[in-house]
Amino acid sequence: MLTVAMADAIVKPYVTFADYLEAEQSSDIKHEWFNGAVYAMSRGTPEHARLSARIVRLIGNALPVDCEVYSSDMMLYLAEVKLSTYADGSVVCGPLETITVKRNGKSLGEGVTNPVVVIEVLSESTERYDREEKFGYYRTLPSLQEFVLVGQDDPVIEVFRRPASGPSRRGAPPPTSPGSGAPAGSLGWWDGWDCELARAGGTVAIHGCAIAVDAVYGTRG
Repeated sequence: MLTVAMADAIVKPYVTFADYLEAEQSSDIKHEWFNGAVYAMSRGTPEHARLSARIVRLIGNALPVDCEVYSSDMMLYLAEVKLSTYADGSVVCGPLETITVKRNGKSLGEGVTNPVVVIEVLSESTERYDREEKFGYYRTLPSLQEFVLVGQDDPVIEVFRRPASGPSRRGAPPPTSPGSGAPAGSLGWWDGWDCELARAGGTVAIHGCAIAVDAVYGTRG
């Protein structure tokens, strides 16, 4: 994930989405594309990778047959804010809806546009971005029903749910660069969404599936 210093210090040249996708195919690391600017995403810790794999596996084993869980290898595309990114996990029910870019008849890649659940495992360097800016960007996805945050340092899982009364979109952030810091008044982007929180010994519902917090965290080494 990019740092605030990187975002502030570097003036990014404009990169088309097609050029970004083409470069991403041969890149050893993942990047976010944000309205023409490309930012490297930092590699996660072993604990981050462990928690990501465990929660994806648990959700996948519990989902109904018409839903699939995807790992962090799947690119998401958020058309309204022109952001292409990778979540630690996501769930899609029914057919995948994607944006696909071709050049000379060859597919350069595709981004999925209809996740119903997005999962992020928090770390010290990315927690603010994930909680504030990235959640705000994700909320612009009409399909999104739940946003899941998994604590890395403490066994805590939070599930934010779109209100049943309608597709709340209030709180989508203005188009600033990812990781550059939240604008004033941003600490309420999730207002209007329900939040379920569970700690060690508890259980949380993700897309109707009961997930035990202890099963996600297991035995730490």
